[in-house]
Amino acid sequence: MTDDILTIDTPSGTVRATPQPRGKDAVVYALTGALRGCVHVAGTHHPRHWDQFTALRVSLGSVNAMEATAPAESLPRRRGSATSYTGGLVRWTDADSPYQHAAMTPVESTAGNAPSPTTGEILALVMRACAEDVAHRPDLPRLLDASRERETPGLLRFLDWSMRRGEAEAACFERKAQAHRRDARTAVSSWWTAARWLTARPHPVLILVLMDYRGSLARRADYLPAYAEYAERAAREERDRVGRLRAEIASLRAQQRPRRRTRRPAARQDPAVDAALAAQSRNSPA
Repeated sequence: MTDDILTIDTPSGTVRATPQPRGKDAVVYALTGALRGCVHVAGTHHPRHWDQFTALRVSLGSVNAMEATAPAESLPRRRGSATSYTGGLVRWTDADSPYQHAAMTPVESTAGNAPSPTTGEILALVMRACAEDVAHRPDLPRLLDASRERETPGLLRFLDWSMRRGEAEAACFERKAQAHRRDARTAVSSWWTAARWLTARPHPVLILVLMDYRGSLARRADYLPAYAEYAERAAREERDRVGRLRAEIASLRAQQRPRRRTRRPAARQDPAVDAALAAQSRNSPA
């Protein structure tokens, strides 16, 4: 299949990008004109929904930057310059606006320097144009399915680790909330005990105990409930996040299972047709 060459207008001139399918899971664009080098585009998961493979990852160079380091000769560079650049872009779809969200990963030279504003704009324009082109290719579903097969094992390992860590974090926040509530009750009880003693037998030390200053019973009784509420809120948020992770893990594992092929049942003939065929067979000469 011969793919059309993309023509991209940039502040430094025209960039031509020739798409070259790379296996079943990527498209590599060879750049000529104002830029030389390659741009790699592959499917990937949605940045906020780990089990949905509706995004495109664009990497400067000839390989997926999340999986390997691109050869130096494949990194884009401006015409007449020896400075090559790394970086990328993730573009994803949501229900209401397909492929209209994009997030840039840091673009920098191989020496670690930020590009000039013009160079940064050129690279961004080219990456967005390549992503837009892949988003409208007829083989986009195949690219996204390939990314599901490629990324799911690693995602499951990461999400499982993240879920276990989230459960531990939630339990830690819950213990902190309980401790703050307990300490707040103790501070309130001690303050009132001191107040009763002061009423019964006034003493300067008891006045000092009842005063509001840093570390005092009054101050602790004031801020500890707020600390407990913060810890309880953090625990709830962590539990909610763990619940979402658990659901995404289940979804990914379900997507890993091979789909069973269902055999279509044989069509049943009408009894009248069967009788007519049998009669025709008996009347036909041997």
